[in-house]
Amino acid sequence: MAYLALYRMFRPTSLNDVVRQEHIVTVLKNQIATGKIGHAYLFCGPRGTGKTSIAKIFASAINCETPNDGSPCGKCARCRALSDPSNLDITEIDAASNNGVNEMRDLRESVQYPPVAGKYKVYIIDEVHMLSAGAFNALLKTLEEPPAHAVFILATTESQKIPATILSRCMRFDFKLIPQADLEERLQYVFDQIGKKYDAEAVSAIARAGAGSVRDMLSLADTCVSYTTGKLTYADVTTVLGNADFSAIASLCTEILQGNAGGAFERTESFLSAGKSVGMLLKDVLNFLNACAVAKTCRDGKNILSLPDSVYNEILSVANATDGHRLLRVTEIFAGVETDLRYSTSPRILFETAVLKASMPSCDYDIESLLSRITALEQQLANGVVVAPVEKPVVKETPALEEPEVEILPPALEPPPEEDFGGMMLGDFAPKAEEVAPPPPPTKPAKLAPKGDAKGTFGLFMRTIRKIAKSGVLLTLCMDLDSAYDGDTFVLSTESDTVFRSLTKDAHLSLIGQALQEIGVQDGEYDIRLRAKQSDSFEKSLKELKETFAGVPVEVK
Repeated sequence: MAYLALYRMFRPTSLNDVVRQEHIVTVLKNQIATGKIGHAYLFCGPRGTGKTSIAKIFASAINCETPNDGSPCGKCARCRALSDPSNLDITEIDAASNNGVNEMRDLRESVQYPPVAGKYKVYIIDEVHMLSAGAFNALLKTLEEPPAHAVFILATTESQKIPATILSRCMRFDFKLIPQADLEERLQYVFDQIGKKYDAEAVSAIARAGAGSVRDMLSLADTCVSYTTGKLTYADVTTVLGNADFSAIASLCTEILQGNAGGAFERTESFLSAGKSVGMLLKDVLNFLNACAVAKTCRDGKNILSLPDSVYNEILSVANATDGHRLLRVTEIFAGVETDLRYSTSPRILFETAVLKASMPSCDYDIESLLSRITALEQQLANGVVVAPVEKPVVKETPALEEPEVEILPPALEPPPEEDFGGMMLGDFAPKAEEVAPPPPPTKPAKLAPKGDAKGTFGLFMRTIRKIAKSGVLLTLCMDLDSAYDGDTFVLSTESDTVFRSLTKDAHLSLIGQALQEIGVQDGEYDIRLRAKQSDSFEKSLKELKETFAGVPVEVK
């Protein structure tokens, strides 16, 4: 006898053998027990979840003389007659190849003849969404008022393509994807039955690749069984699935997450030059990033991933060394590439561009990337990282023309009324060696802030904070602040929760207090506040109020 594939060899023969789908099995069992059999059923759901198998079992069970718990006994005369391939009481129709009007007209004529051996004449129409519009119309009347002996079971993976007139005449059952734990239990049963030895990690890998489909899982298992005559290991499964070496993928993802563009690009080139498919390489990268997310956020990540200890420990090490915002942004970049690959004529260039973009966060202006960079800078400051002074090359002194100093002011700020902003240069945003040590004492007394003048006070504050800030981070954050006087209190406010939390940290708060004291604003005379965001409708209403009551002062707090 020819070899039977595992998914055919272990196809369920009773409703009790069906993996999960309890919500459907229970209804069908009760209908068989009470004799309340419908005339039309619609089985819809993902592939490999048991639609056709349950349809065959149900068709035999409603014709069986002595059904056993909703399943055919297989011993009575009707069951033996229906098991004969020449019997026409149970007819399977492939709608993908028989999708015309003529086939449905033939069905409409044959349905009038009574069954030969059983009580019902059952028509199982697989992939029913492939029928043409004319074929659906030809089937419609028969489906609505069939003979008493006719039962229709329609199966499809794309229920959205079926006309509403057909859907309204059927009893609909939605099949669900099978959980991984149930797939693993089923696969272990299959391996035990055929006498195949296996590792638990190998079974988990096959079940995970099945993606909720029993048939897909068993098809992969069939290939894995033929790959090795000995014990099936996790390495055997990854080889059969075509996955790249785990250590190589881990090294590539580590280079990307650490921002080493050169190393990441070199490893990418080595993969593609060796003939690795871009689609498969992208899948491996996404799986590794997903595993890092699970290991970083889930307490029971080891049991969820079901990976060997050495593999999981390496994933956990990479995940712990990566900021959450950074991991999220890199995953988003590669997830977008998966969609773009379908329409790209140059998949290699598309993937390499994604690698460069993901490994160069300084060139990425997405909010998640910016947050990860700010977090990294804050950690460096908290750890006391000192910027090494840059050695200037020795050159011969030659007379040169003095270049005028260029002043760059913040876009939303105005200079103080009596003095300029302080000559802020573009180079002031980068940390300098001179900023590592405390600033020298001023040679002349600092100018005191004018009481009640918020703009003047803020201008002096920005000049002072530029001198004492250890990095450009604090200066950049302060540039987006709004200033005002609340009575005698100088108030710095922002609508950004991220900026507010950063400024109220001890390191930044101490520098802000030092800068304000130098211009005469003492402790208790200033405050940093988080301001609620004002909507466009609020601004519009406020404007109308000021126009209506032009002579009355309106203050917004």
